[in-house]
Amino acid sequence: MAPMKSSRLFLLCSLTVLAACDGVITTPPVEFRIPVEVENVTTGTVEDRIVTTGTLRTRESVILNVEIPGFLALGRDAAGNRLTEGAIVEVDQLIAQTTGEDARLATRLDATREHLQAVKQELTRREQLYARKLIAEEDVARNRATYENALHDYEISQRTSERARITTPIAGVVLHLARDQNGLPVADGQKVNQGFEVARIAPTDRLIADVDLVGPELARVQTGQTVRIRHYAFEDEIMEGTILRLSPAMDPGTHGFRVEVEVDNSSELLRPGMFVQASIIAARHDDIAIVPRQAVTQRAGRNVVFVIDGQRAVRRNISLGLADDDKIEVRDGVEPGERIVVRGLETLTDGTRVRVISS
Repeated sequence: MAPMKSSRLFLLCSLTVLAACDGVITTPPVEFRIPVEVENVTTGTVEDRIVTTGTLRTRESVILNVEIPGFLALGRDAAGNRLTEGAIVEVDQLIAQTTGEDARLATRLDATREHLQAVKQELTRREQLYARKLIAEEDVARNRATYENALHDYEISQRTSERARITTPIAGVVLHLARDQNGLPVADGQKVNQGFEVARIAPTDRLIADVDLVGPELARVQTGQTVRIRHYAFEDEIMEGTILRLSPAMDPGTHGFRVEVEVDNSSELLRPGMFVQASIIAARHDDIAIVPRQAVTQRAGRNVVFVIDGQRAVRRNISLGLADDDKIEVRDGVEPGERIVVRGLETLTDGTRVRVISS
């Protein structure tokens, strides 16, 4: 009988424990919340940019020719080195001079200078005598005419001597320097004739960037628009430019349309021939509501974002404006300061419960 009593007791205790468990332990319903990352709607600027490439060239140039034939001697830079193509020169800097007739020119200049000084002294003496009424006025007039002729001769000699020195009237870069008909450099001491092209110099404070656009891009640009110019060698430097001219016809070689951009190169960093990146600002909107690109998705063919409202993500239909690489203008549907989902929105529907894991 003892074993049967033990079994009954165990069964009774087991039932009691089960009953107690059924009465005390209850499992609450579990509601899953999707983890999301959020950011605030902000205000800022969005630009519609067309990024392309182009090559720099000069807008204009000055050609310097030999006026007095002779043997060519090129000028020197500040370090005393012979000028070369690509050198930067200043206003009135000596580019070259012709020699060989220097002695004759110098002799004539000295002779006319000495003659002018002598005639001037004689004129002064005659004027003093006339003031004391010791000579006639006609005598002074003859000496004054002689002085004017001597001054004229001296000025001609001086100008002729100066013409043997070839200086630049502008500051800029030397594009072409003393080459013969075969394109070979002319050495110092080589004889050159009148009219020989010594140098071609172009200002570099403003350059032209030639860029090519395809048809759809061309429809978004117009003269006067801002262009930002960059060169890989100066990554932190941005030069400003302006669209100067749009080609009316397509280039059959590139199948693009040529656009000329005037570039402000007052920093003197850029040089003709450089390959640059050009970002054309086709449009710009300031002080507008903007959201990250990844916050915008589509539901039922509409552009939407999900706005955080308590513990739920509420779907909002939005109208979009300009966009750049990482942000989009929102014309209506959200207000600055509202929190929107930027990650984890793939499975969201209107009213989905969410758990914000970062903001």
